[in-house]
Amino acid sequence: MSTTVTPQTLATLKTIATSTITTLLYKRGFRNVFIQGARPLKPGQRLAGPAFTLRYIPAREDLDGLDAFLDPRHPQRVAVEEIPAGAVLVMDCRGDVTVAAAGSILATRMQVRGVAGIVADGGLRDASGIAALEIPAWCAGPSAPTNLIRHHALDLNAPVGCGGVAVYPGDIMVGDDDGVVCIPSHLAEEIARDAVPMERYEDFVLERVRAGASITGLYPLTEPENRTLFEAWLERRAAG
Repeated sequence: MSTTVTPQTLATLKTIATSTITTLLYKRGFRNVFIQGARPLKPGQRLAGPAFTLRYIPAREDLDGLDAFLDPRHPQRVAVEEIPAGAVLVMDCRGDVTVAAAGSILATRMQVRGVAGIVADGGLRDASGIAALEIPAWCAGPSAPTNLIRHHALDLNAPVGCGGVAVYPGDIMVGDDDGVVCIPSHLAEEIARDAVPMERYEDFVLERVRAGASITGLYPLTEPENRTLFEAWLERRAAG
């Protein structure tokens, strides 16, 4: 199910921690939403955008020589030229980090085209070059060999498995230093809505814990005294 998500929702989600989002999705019954093995090439970058997917299957020697890139219809190259601005290229590499799913030239082209980010459960080559770009990228690690050694690019914008997670085109990918979470598109608006007060509460908890408070009755918020303190804290924040 793909639902159009507003720019305001994406802007909000870009500020929300993936830990917060995974908890909110768990409350709704979603346990498998965090892309395993994908780590940021450049810590500190954030990501929020709809998925545009590319699926790799194992390479075959008669199909995946270097001349494969001479074909302008090669799915990897088509993906780079057709992914919409603001979308996230999500590559299903079957968790194989022995080769690169893409490199800095393709990443640069996507940056110029306004792509929001790159997510792969495999490797990326020219990793330092990609890390120097503005476009954020998450992968399983740097890997120099060309994708043709192990990958055959096949499907574009079809459901894929990335890092053990089912990713459907249009699902909202959110990334931070912990990794990347996949939000089913029809839940993105309510996750963004609920995430803001949840993070405010956790800011309050962290402030109290730093001051020496016990987490008992505070996290979760079960003691009336702590609830009163939280409400007063919210009022002070609102007053500036």
